[in-house]
Amino acid sequence: MTSTTWQNALTMLQEVEPPSIPAGAHAMTVVIEYPPGDRGAPPHRHSGPAFGYVVEGEMRFELEGEPERIVRAGEAFWEPGGDVIHYQDGNNRDDIPVRFVVTMLCPPGGSMITLVDEDELARRRDRRAPRPA
Repeated sequence: MTSTTWQNALTMLQEVEPPSIPAGAHAMTVVIEYPPGDRGAPPHRHSGPAFGYVVEGEMRFELEGEPERIVRAGEAFWEPGGDVIHYQDGNNRDDIPVRFVVTMLCPPGGSMITLVDEDELARRRDRRAPRPA
């Protein structure tokens, strides 16, 4: 007898229309874990779209032009990549680690992550959403 469990096993986490993906693009899936209170990666950008899922804990997530938000275990996130600065991906909690999975897409010959220097952050400060009080 064949199981029919698979017919109800899918739970939709997010559905987005990402930018087009060029032929020859490279994909990478990684697990990132930050200890309690860790601020995460410095401001950076991805050359292509990135899709993620928080496995455990809470991630402080902020993209250029969007307000900072908390992504909790069981929730998905994404970013378009390209010229958009990813300001925060750190642990929102001081008492537990955060662990998330990200699949990043990269155009041929591009790098998956590029750090943004202080001069560029200063030039683009008007694009950052207002900071919480």
